[in-house]
Amino acid sequence: MKDVAEKSNLLKPLQTGKIVEGKVVGKGRSALYLDLGIYGTGIIYGKEYQDAKENLKKLNEGDSVFAKVVDLENDEGYIELSLNQASNELTWDNLKEKKEKGEKLSVKIVGANKGGLLAEVSGIQAFLPVSQLAPEHYPRVEGAESAKILSKLQNFVGKDLEVKIFDLDPRENKLILSERAKESEKIRKILEEYKVGDVIEGEITGITDFGVFMKFGKKEEELEGLIHISELDWQLIENPTDIVKLGDKVKAKIISIVDDKVSLSLKSLKKDPWAGIEEKYKKGDTVKGKVTKFNPYGAFIQIAPKIQGLCHISEFGTKAKMESSLEIGKEYDFKIISLEPAEHRMSLKLATEEK
Repeated sequence: MKDVAEKSNLLKPLQTGKIVEGKVVGKGRSALYLDLGIYGTGIIYGKEYQDAKENLKKLNEGDSVFAKVVDLENDEGYIELSLNQASNELTWDNLKEKKEKGEKLSVKIVGANKGGLLAEVSGIQAFLPVSQLAPEHYPRVEGAESAKILSKLQNFVGKDLEVKIFDLDPRENKLILSERAKESEKIRKILEEYKVGDVIEGEITGITDFGVFMKFGKKEEELEGLIHISELDWQLIENPTDIVKLGDKVKAKIISIVDDKVSLSLKSLKKDPWAGIEEKYKKGDTVKGKVTKFNPYGAFIQIAPKIQGLCHISEFGTKAKMESSLEIGKEYDFKIISLEPAEHRMSLKLATEEK
């Protein structure tokens, strides 16, 4: 931190906001006087003295200290200084330097909320988001229940974790940490052995409402990828456990590698049920379909195994009318009003609505 301050302490005209180094030349009842060399004498008093009182008490005549200029000349002719503001600024400069160098830090976890873990770095509150936890520490909670996630995160309180600084903003007093970042370089190196399109074999290690995690690779170089819920199967999936279970050994295709993140797909290795569908169905056909789900856009209708179309809510006018016209689990006659195989999209309307 001294190097940072010395860069600011060059022989230039003194300005408000500048960090200077001074030698303690006197102590009053509620004031501290510093010799600032060619700049004159500085004083820390009033609110600035009270804010740093405990630290100032430890200083003796002849001790050197860094302070920030808050007023070039007060009524008594002294340069007004702040010890806390200088310390805070130097701390942020030091943290910025650590981020740029990619230094690893050991932090003690002091708290948790459903979004992540709380820590303190050099007296500054820091946050470690769930998304930046190492894969082995990620709270894999089925259904992503907030209470269960928080319970798992609270197990880290009091423990030390090795992290890197992910982001910081002194103006907003924001300091974001990452546990993943310390391993990212190693992971990227291992990922050089893989490419998009590779088929790999691994084990399902975690299940959430948005997808599942899969571990793969050599034991000493194991990686973990995410299979998003939309990549588990061609059919509409409500719960990933309908397709896989923890501990299942499966094959998956790599569909994306971005930095140290790997996205995988199970459905890419399965036959696309929409392939050649235009040979069986066409616009204007009347087909039987079972209502499987309502959502704000309309009703999902199962026409064949793993083939679902949408009967848009505009066909009914309101959600209430849609739900009074259709019943989940029942079959009705529908007319195909559009078919887009490449987009896996089929639009329907109740055949009984025809005049």
